[in-house]
Amino acid sequence: MALVAPADRGYPEACLPQRARAPRVPRNHLQRHLRAAARRTATPARRLSAPRPQHAHARTRGDDRRGQIPDMVSIHVRPPEVNDRVMPGHWEGDFIKGAGNKSSVGVLVERTSRLVLLAKMDDATAASALAGFSAKLNSIAEPMRQSLTYDQGKEMSRHADLAAQTGVKVYFCDPHSPWQRGTCENTNGLLRQYMPKGTDLSLFSQDELDGIAGSMNNRPRATHAWHTPLEVFAQTGLPPPPLRLGVEWTVALGGVRSGVREPAPRR
Repeated sequence: MALVAPADRGYPEACLPQRARAPRVPRNHLQRHLRAAARRTATPARRLSAPRPQHAHARTRGDDRRGQIPDMVSIHVRPPEVNDRVMPGHWEGDFIKGAGNKSSVGVLVERTSRLVLLAKMDDATAASALAGFSAKLNSIAEPMRQSLTYDQGKEMSRHADLAAQTGVKVYFCDPHSPWQRGTCENTNGLLRQYMPKGTDLSLFSQDELDGIAGSMNNRPRATHAWHTPLEVFAQTGLPPPPLRLGVEWTVALGGVRSGVREPAPRR
């Protein structure tokens, strides 16, 4: 049987459906598509090998590697009156490090009055922090020893002993959150005017540190309408901590005493 073309059956060519012409694909597009398909279907030799073991100490997002402190109490359960700065007796603490991180000074700041206490540290260990902070906190009246907010530095790993010796409740900030101790961070900046970075802090005696604290506590502050921290503290009716109230003090720079220096300007 012979095949008859549609036109031979009596249909005019104009009535026949016109087949759409296939679009032309550029050769370079086709080559890129073929190469990509080959990569997807290929099985690299490294995929056939045994899977690599996972590292036991691989760091995950959000982990903190400064050391685990047992029985920490989070700042998020701290009483709300601490944030309001209405009730005195709540402190923030930190270490100021000296040249090469080989010397330290402990810093305590009362949140309401901004009163500063400085403690000489033999080193940056938990034992030194316990001894220095305990001595300073116990130098003030018991009603002023309510709480201490600190970061997760390992020097505070004996916080339970500190609480037992002083009566303060210790709360810990979140990792890498210095703004949760903003009062102490600001105070550290002011203290650097007395103890610049690169100073060997081990050369300061406790009497000299008390002199610096006395200068800070007699320094009018804008946040107190230009009253001093000691004047604000006096409103509690409690005796102030023992401090050297003189404004003369010596500074150690590069291990050499540089004599008497005036206090920093007002701020």
